[in-house]
Amino acid sequence: MLDRILFLFLLVSLLPVTAEASARPRAREAGIAIGILPTGPLNAITDVAGVRVGHVTLIEGDSIRTGVTAILPHGGNLYADKVLAGFAVANGYGKFMGSTQIEELGEIESPILLTNTLNVPEAAAAAIGWTLRQPGNEEVRSVNAVVGETNDGFLNDIRKRVVTSDHGLAAIEAAREGPLAEGSVGAGTGTVAFGWKGGIGTSSRRLPERLGGWTIGVLVQANYGGVLTIDGARVGEALDRYFLRDALQSGSGDGSVIIVIATDAPLSDRNLERLARRSFLGIGRTGSPITNGSGDYAVAFSTHEGVRRTSARRAAPSSIEELPNEAVSPLFQAVVEATEESVINALFAAETMDGHQGRIEALPIESVARLLGGPAREDPNTQSP
Repeated sequence: MLDRILFLFLLVSLLPVTAEASARPRAREAGIAIGILPTGPLNAITDVAGVRVGHVTLIEGDSIRTGVTAILPHGGNLYADKVLAGFAVANGYGKFMGSTQIEELGEIESPILLTNTLNVPEAAAAAIGWTLRQPGNEEVRSVNAVVGETNDGFLNDIRKRVVTSDHGLAAIEAAREGPLAEGSVGAGTGTVAFGWKGGIGTSSRRLPERLGGWTIGVLVQANYGGVLTIDGARVGEALDRYFLRDALQSGSGDGSVIIVIATDAPLSDRNLERLARRSFLGIGRTGSPITNGSGDYAVAFSTHEGVRRTSARRAAPSSIEELPNEAVSPLFQAVVEATEESVINALFAAETMDGHQGRIEALPIESVARLLGGPAREDPNTQSP
């Protein structure tokens, strides 16, 4: 066991860009305040108390650009203390392991891992192995590993399948609360969005107290295309890089996006599914038509202890705290805004990268700022609820 811990420590310490903040500004730092609702203090999925995120980034030679991102709904035994969850698909040209059990039972019992298309089995093995080793799980004989993917095959030599279960385990073990790296890290290392460098992005919204004070946090793995729109501005057209241009020539429409949504609101699995579906409105706002060749998936979970499914509660009928349908519309607004901003933060954080089949340029932030024009409107995060 000591040898394994030492190996994982060396593995994580040798991997580049695992937790470094990007030198490029986030959207709000560039004066772009998306939406009407205030963010949480970190403007990240980790504004939802207890949520943890970890990255393992693999950059090797001139052809390996990939990695793993792990999201843990809380820091305890996820199998024994399950969170309610909902799942949604906008276009299903992709793989999302564990989705059928989420749809059937409305719960998550493992870490959520994101990686590339051909390494889903290795990530699943990591989630399963980690779960089986948790104290109290000695008799567990079935684990529903939750793994999403996008295809990073332009910048990454994906057929080499370099991600291993040890990389997935290292991402889980690296998961922490607090600030997290964005851009070309973890599962976003080799991704491309709207013809520019994509990556991991995150954002959050916090409702005013009179609407419950609940927090919504979103993390995206952005690897899709369309006609880039930022806060309503038609940026892709202005920068002459967009889907269907010149024939509108072969553009950057296909791809995939994985959306992970956390909230501390006590939502049922049915309303978490509704929340997941609304997140695709945020993807649409960024300019995606959700094309035939795109794998667009969203999973939402609640960390609220009142709706958890613990071992004790599974033994007998129980009552749970749950928001009524009439109270969820503000959360729908929050998830749309946070999803949109998460994608823009991924684009802003990601830097130009050379890889397996060539170079992908970073989004030119200064040009974007000029296109949006004039002084930025007031950041709603500074306003009183």
